[in-house]
Amino acid sequence: MPQTPPFSAMFDSSGYNRNLYQSAEDSCGGLYYHDNNLLSGSLEALIQHLVPNVDYYPDNQMRKIAPKILQLLTEWTETFPYDFRDERMMRNLKDLAHRITSGEETYRKNVQQMMQCLIRKLAALSQYEEVLAKISSTSTDRLMVLKTKPQSIQRDIITVCSDPYTLAQQLTHVELERLNYIGPEEFVQAFVQKDPLDNDKNCFSERKKTRNLEAYVEWFNRLSYLVATEICMPVKKKHRARMIEYFIDVARECFNIGNFNSLMAIISGMNMSPVSRLKKTWAKVKTAKFDILEHQMDPSSNFYNYRTALRGAAQRSLTAHSSREKIVIPFFSLLIKDIYFLNEGCANRLPNGHVNFEKFWELAKQVSEFMTWKQVECPFERDRKILQYLLTVPVFSEDALYLASYESEGPENHIEKDRWKSLRSSLLGRV
Repeated sequence: MPQTPPFSAMFDSSGYNRNLYQSAEDSCGGLYYHDNNLLSGSLEALIQHLVPNVDYYPDNQMRKIAPKILQLLTEWTETFPYDFRDERMMRNLKDLAHRITSGEETYRKNVQQMMQCLIRKLAALSQYEEVLAKISSTSTDRLMVLKTKPQSIQRDIITVCSDPYTLAQQLTHVELERLNYIGPEEFVQAFVQKDPLDNDKNCFSERKKTRNLEAYVEWFNRLSYLVATEICMPVKKKHRARMIEYFIDVARECFNIGNFNSLMAIISGMNMSPVSRLKKTWAKVKTAKFDILEHQMDPSSNFYNYRTALRGAAQRSLTAHSSREKIVIPFFSLLIKDIYFLNEGCANRLPNGHVNFEKFWELAKQVSEFMTWKQVECPFERDRKILQYLLTVPVFSEDALYLASYESEGPENHIEKDRWKSLRSSLLGRV
């Protein structure tokens, strides 16, 4: 998979610092503003800003402050519902909700609606995670299935879905569904854990906090391996070439839709070594369309071409009149890396000890844009048969891919020949 080159220099905190010290007119009690936006401030000044004083003292009667508390809780539970998977948080929420309703009966209906909405979201999340776990537990290596039940897996993707445009639409269904379950809390938790793609977590509760984000990255990897598997599977060269051209058409339609994550997963699968080494197969493929797609997703210049296309799709989404035109599915691994490097490349505190609000505004801007994209309703009709295949069909492991590739087009040198013999012995039990 293409790696994002480090670009933390773009977010050098010293570049921010020179602009953050405003004149006295822009400061207010140790808080610094620019164009009415808070840029920095010490923790003491921030706390002081929130603490009641002679000029600012909210009435402590619940009846008067209840509307604002209820509004805060409603926005909190709608925007960050996953926070309340924590039992302590849920207990505190219920306690505060009880105090609001006991103080003023008129708020009972709004409080009940808030709680019911939150419970529905958390129940849907749990159900979704159970489905993911079930899919993961039943995933098997395609080679093992072929060895034990060779007649049980004769289908390929083209027999299931002959139209590449339909497959691109079904991929978009998977993408939007999985995106929808990623909460903004997971990005925050990913920052805390330093490496957002690190799966080596010892604590279950910590794993739980980024489970959906990690599951989405795993989907990308699965799709890449599925593409490579479908290409390496056919025995005949013309069938492999046909499969490559099929996926080129799928990838092109993904680009047209604005589904950049599936697009990059398909390109990554086609660029895997077991696939790219099939020179006789590629010689039969018309690669002009594929060359254009690779150019669009070229990692050079920090993915400049892709970022340009993404901005175009985002602009189209803003002025869209249909759900199809609103679709923007970013290349997710790059999005995470962008946010990660922004977080790591800028200091949380400025040299004077102030909290660097400009950094957090920028982080919030990127996550908020993503949250808008993930809420788009998929306009395409669901095809359960195709979706079932995409999500559950066994795929080759990396070793099995190499073996299938060598079986299709023999080894070209001694290194490949030795590896082929080793793989035949370990995977097939043959010499």
